[in-house]
Amino acid sequence: MKILIGLIGLSFIVFFHELGHFIFAKLFGVKVLSFSIGMGPVILHKTIKETDYRISLLPFGGYCGMEGEKDFQKAIENNSDHISDDKTSLYGVHPAKRAMIAFAGPLFNFILAIVFYTVISMVGYEYYTLSNEIIIPDESIESPARDAGILTGDKIISINGIETKYFSDLYEQISLRPKEELIVQVDRNGQILTFKIKTLINKEHGNGVLGILGNNETVIKVEAPTYSFFPAIYHGTINCFDMMCKTVKSLGILFKGIDVTNAVQGPAGITSMLGESVTEGFKANFRAGLYTTLELISLISISLGIMNLLPIPVLDGGLILFAIIAIIFKREVPPKIQYKVQFIGIIIIAFIFMLGLTGDIRHFIGKWRITK
Repeated sequence: MKILIGLIGLSFIVFFHELGHFIFAKLFGVKVLSFSIGMGPVILHKTIKETDYRISLLPFGGYCGMEGEKDFQKAIENNSDHISDDKTSLYGVHPAKRAMIAFAGPLFNFILAIVFYTVISMVGYEYYTLSNEIIIPDESIESPARDAGILTGDKIISINGIETKYFSDLYEQISLRPKEELIVQVDRNGQILTFKIKTLINKEHGNGVLGILGNNETVIKVEAPTYSFFPAIYHGTINCFDMMCKTVKSLGILFKGIDVTNAVQGPAGITSMLGESVTEGFKANFRAGLYTTLELISLISISLGIMNLLPIPVLDGGLILFAIIAIIFKREVPPKIQYKVQFIGIIIIAFIFMLGLTGDIRHFIGKWRITK
C-alpha cells in the first residue's frame, strides 16, 4: 500500500511536468502527437484533432510526444546538415519558443510546489522540536563548537544573522553549510557572545556538522501560523523559492567529497520514502498527514524541476541550451553535433541512474536489516 501511494504521488509530479510541455507546445503551434497518463502499453486512447490521448498500463508519470523531437536524428540518417523547419514541429518554431516549451515542464513543477505550499500556509501545521539550548558531546565526538568555546547550556540565538529560536532552526542553518565558517551568536546566562566556527561535513549524507546536541528535556510544540488566501499565496511562493535555493545549494554539496552513492536516491527509494511519510503522517491526524504529503511532494517536484534544468542533453536544460545557442548565433546547432552531445548526455544520465540505483539498493538493504 505504501509503495502504491508513493507511485501515485511520484506519477502525479511527473504528469504535471509533462502537462507543462503539452500546454506550451499547443500554445506555440507545435503539433502534439501523443499525451499519455502513465507509461508502457496503451490501455485506452482517443484521438482528438491531431493528439492521441492515452491511458497507459504503468501508473508512473506520463509523456508528451511532440512532432519533430527526433528531427536532428532524421537529418543525420539523410546525411543532411540542417534540421527540418516544419512550422508545426519542435525544431521548426523559433528557438525562443522551443526554449519556453522545454522550460514549461520545470515551470509547472515549481507552480505545483507554490500551490501546495499555499495550501499548507492556509491550513497550517504543528510540529515538535527542541529549544535552542544545546549540549556539547563528550570528547569522543569531534566538535567545532566545543573547540570554539561554546558550552553546554548555551543558547544559540542566531547563525549568520538569522534568528534560531528552535533546534530545528539550528539544524537547518548548519546542515546546508558544510565546510563553511559561521558567525554563531550565543546567549550564556544573559550575556551575548559571538563565535566564528567552521563546520565539518558528514561525508555519508553531505550535511554540515557543528558538533552540538539538542537538550531532550526542552521539547516544544510549535504551531505554524495560518494565512488567508492572498497572503497564503505570497508565503507559498516565498517558501517555494526558499526551497529552490536550498535544493541548488544541496546539489553543490555533492561536489564537496561526500559519498554520492549514499546521498543520491533513485525512483524506488523516493517512492518508498514518499509512501511511508504519507502513511505515517495520516496515522497521526489528518492535518499532519496533509502537511507531510504536500511538503514532500513539493520538495520532490522542485528537485525534479531543477534537475531537468541542468544543461545536460536529453534533459530540458539541454534543449534550452541548444535553443539559446541558436538565438545567439542565428542558426541551429548542426545535427551531427547535437547527436554527439546527446550521446554524452545519455552517458551522464546513465551514470546518475546508476548512482540512484545504488542508493535504492542501500536504502532497501538498510530497511531489511532493521526489520531482521
